Amino acid sequence: MAERSIPLVDWRQTRPTLRLPDVPVPATGLLGDRLGRPLRDLRISVTDRCNFRCSYCMPKEVFDKHHAFLPQRELLSFEEITRLARIFLAHGVRKIRLTGGEPLLRKGLETLIAQLAALRTVDGEAPDLTLTTNASLLARKAQALKDAGLQRVTVSLDGLDDATFRRMNDVDFPVADVLAGIEAARAAGLAPIKVNMVVKRGTNEQEILPMVRHFRGTGVSLRFIEYMDVGATNGWKMDEVLPSAEVRARIAAEFPLQPLGASQPGETAERWAHADGAGEIGFISSVTQAFCGDCNRARLSTEGQLYLCLFASQGHDLRGLLRQGASDAELASAIGAVWQARDDRYSERRSEGGIVPTDGPRRVEMSYIGG
Repeated sequence: MAERSIPLVDWRQTRPTLRLPDVPVPATGLLGDRLGRPLRDLRISVTDRCNFRCSYCMPKEVFDKHHAFLPQRELLSFEEITRLARIFLAHGVRKIRLTGGEPLLRKGLETLIAQLAALRTVDGEAPDLTLTTNASLLARKAQALKDAGLQRVTVSLDGLDDATFRRMNDVDFPVADVLAGIEAARAAGLAPIKVNMVVKRGTNEQEILPMVRHFRGTGVSLRFIEYMDVGATNGWKMDEVLPSAEVRARIAAEFPLQPLGASQPGETAERWAHADGAGEIGFISSVTQAFCGDCNRARLSTEGQLYLCLFASQGHDLRGLLRQGASDAELASAIGAVWQARDDRYSERRSEGGIVPTDGPRRVEMSYIGG
């Protein structure tokens, strides 16, 4: 085992019993947490496996050939995921995002997508159903995903220079295949497409402008993400963060930008438009401009743990209740009680100087609950 390997099995197997609240919490579609934030967005990790080894997410020295991923029996089944999703929708969720790991590695994912696409929100509408992927398998799967009911995709791409991209994914995967996946998604109608670039100072910042030049005028929304202190294995350092303000200034020096308002409450990206009408750019600034104040996202892990924050260190075991025979009303009550007790605001506290990334219990890895 590599020297930096950290036994993730400790927190994966720590499953404190999730108790039903003494006072039931019915699903009314109006669920709020302690800070008044509603539950609107559910991110579901369908696998803890990924075929990339990006240093900021699943560094190879930690997630090496000896790393034990979750066995199939530990994963939520598609039927279990769909049942929980239906209950989350009853609590007010309107958007479902499938994540991983790399979600396209989950066998038969189209079946799950079809089940989720058939659900309805409290308003009787189909949920906004989307997926985040590294696009390594997207070219061959895009049409099947669309046919199953997926509406759109977000693709992770950290540069256009092939050598840089291969270094960052650390499995020698070519950028051309990711671009082919994006084109396949466009052809299948999985739009609007978003492309996310994690910017790491000293690693890929030279790719910012080439990415802008490539995607402007294509209808693809390019978003730049500050390198974040997620998990405990990526060796995060503040001096490797390139603030969004600096990224935006670099872009604006060549392509004038105009600010746009948020398209919906709780949106993670600050939106800007090319002044000449050539499209939109977003900036996700969890480190320098925390957006905890209107965060409306919950995360369901591959094995059924409910997490209330990307930087959480403890989940809530919904799978245990599921497999112990809890009714829908009991599951709804448990979810409602957990959300009502939520007061997470990690990024704001970090910005205020109240915590540093090494404080407290080890945080869950992003590959386990999705970004």
